[in-house]
Amino acid sequence: MNKLENYITGSWVSGDGDGQLLYNAVTGDPIFSATTKGLDFAGILDYGRTIGNAALRKMTFHERGRMLKALAMHLMAQKEKIYAISYLSGATKADSWIDIEGGIGNLFANASLRRKFPDLPYCTDGEPIGLSKGGTFMAHHLLVPKEGVAVHINAYNFPVWGMLEKCAVNWLAGVPAVVKPASITSYITEAVVKEIVASGILPEGALQLLCGSAGDMLDHVTAQDVVTFTGSKTTGLMLKSHPNILEQSVPFNMEADSLNCIVLGNDVTPDMPEWDLFIKEIRKEMTVKAGQKCTAVRRIFAPANVLEDVYIALGKALAQTAIGNPLNDKVRMGSLASQGQRDEVKGNIQKLLASSQIVYGSLDSIEVIDADAVKGAFMSPILLLNNDPFGNENVHDIECFGPVSTLMPYTKLDEAIALAKKGKGSLCCSIVTADDKLATEFVVNAATHHGRILVLNRDCAKESTGHGSPLPMLIHGGPGRAGGGEEMGGMRGVKHYMQRVAVQGSPTTITAITQSYQPNAKGKTDGVHPFRKYFEELEVGDQILTEKRIITSDDIDAFAALSGDHFYAHKKKTDFSGTMFEQQVAHGYFILSAAAGLFVDGSELGPVLLNYGIDELRFTKPVYPGSELTIRFTCKEKLPQDAKEEGHIPKGIVKWYVEMLDETGELSGVATILTMVKRRNVARS
Repeated sequence: MNKLENYITGSWVSGDGDGQLLYNAVTGDPIFSATTKGLDFAGILDYGRTIGNAALRKMTFHERGRMLKALAMHLMAQKEKIYAISYLSGATKADSWIDIEGGIGNLFANASLRRKFPDLPYCTDGEPIGLSKGGTFMAHHLLVPKEGVAVHINAYNFPVWGMLEKCAVNWLAGVPAVVKPASITSYITEAVVKEIVASGILPEGALQLLCGSAGDMLDHVTAQDVVTFTGSKTTGLMLKSHPNILEQSVPFNMEADSLNCIVLGNDVTPDMPEWDLFIKEIRKEMTVKAGQKCTAVRRIFAPANVLEDVYIALGKALAQTAIGNPLNDKVRMGSLASQGQRDEVKGNIQKLLASSQIVYGSLDSIEVIDADAVKGAFMSPILLLNNDPFGNENVHDIECFGPVSTLMPYTKLDEAIALAKKGKGSLCCSIVTADDKLATEFVVNAATHHGRILVLNRDCAKESTGHGSPLPMLIHGGPGRAGGGEEMGGMRGVKHYMQRVAVQGSPTTITAITQSYQPNAKGKTDGVHPFRKYFEELEVGDQILTEKRIITSDDIDAFAALSGDHFYAHKKKTDFSGTMFEQQVAHGYFILSAAAGLFVDGSELGPVLLNYGIDELRFTKPVYPGSELTIRFTCKEKLPQDAKEEGHIPKGIVKWYVEMLDETGELSGVATILTMVKRRNVARS
């Protein structure tokens, strides 16, 4: 029997002793053992901080993002090896797809997220804040990578996705990870880490793996580290209250068991498409991964007048699910991850049976395909019925982490909302309804107790990712019982691994620190028009002050004729009494166009390829005939773009700060315009 290895301090090592036996969930045969006994956990954390963190924090967001993309592509090429191992956990091909390719998808998604960050190792957070009348003193919030490690203590149900969805975020932030998967499926995580290490894509120390106990690791974490936990509420609370976690104020993100629910709107009848969507969604949530998902539906709420119709329809749908060996093409639901997990689920069902009854499935018998129902960790989907959800608390407290859900009635929508909240905090819930007014009332009132809410109807069903699918750009977490944490979540998730600091100083100094031009900062002038410079040659702060242009009434009339914009304020003969204007006023878009005529230098071919767009355009003061227009034009920020296939022009995006000044020196308008600028030389990636 093979002993799983731990990847620590740059090497694959085995722990001492025999370790914990791990079993094939389909056959019940022992296949691996896992142990971390004898490992130096303090040294593991120190290695991550000194080697991995030092390497990652030197990389820019864009470099880290390209690293994630390269890793995702490498793992996609090796995915069939991982699928072959995943079957040992009882997962079907569809189950493994969620885990394996869902995890890799997180790498791709976070790789793309780099475009929302600067090409720096750190970034700003929020808007700049002026702190003085004269504009010489300001502040900005800065986010820098923490100097520690991300310690991920993961659950058994998603040994690949659970690692990659977390690590993608901390790697993009510039922080290394120590991953401790749940032991019973850690052999799948080990297989993935072996592929990652073999690729050489990550810098050394960016990832370490522990297959077995976490030992005394939490005794050695510091305030610069981040700990995340996915699993039972009991274990999560024990870890969260660890004396060192409390003493060091270590950030701790918990994703715990939650009794997620789905609600059938009282507008839905059996002849509507939403009825079929409701039944299909529940069957999927009960049978995918054999119900072993932290987001799976545990509680089903339906109007009392259709309750019997619902459980009859669900019974018919569940009866179509073939159970057995996941390697058999006919099988749609595999086994639970272990016999121990199956025993735990059945034990919790027995507790629920004190106030509920089984309306579909059996605890004692099950037909399986190409497998042994006794030796393998198989069980039947179980649909329970509880007719008194307000009088029985167990159904809102006890989670059966398997193919088990409880159906309960409600009469009015406010009862459905109250029942949804009785879960005391959930990762997600769904409501199936064709009535947007009903959906609004439910969402607004139930949102306090849920991390995510899906409103499912015929309009979105075709492209909906479903109740139980966390997405990397959305937060994944929930309040109360669900742990009170937030994972992933696009830029929000990345910021969880960074330290926010308020930086005060002059606009020129803040510009130098942030590499983003701040209003009132000193500009740089070297006599070369910025449009004559290639992307690499441009510097943030490069600036010109243009010649003046006098705005005339004829200009305004001509622009009105050309654009078709004959708004009253742009006409000479308007009576301006009671308006905001004194006389005929220039179109804001004409002023912007005139500004472009002043700052553009494009009489000859040059590095600027095209205008890419306009952000943050504001018209701050009326421009009347006779006003003089001058433009202060400044390089605000530079964003590289990846080189693509042969024949594509290597380029980057440059943001320009455009200040439209009148003859008094006051702003009449301000905008950020974007251009594509050619690069001289770039390596293709």
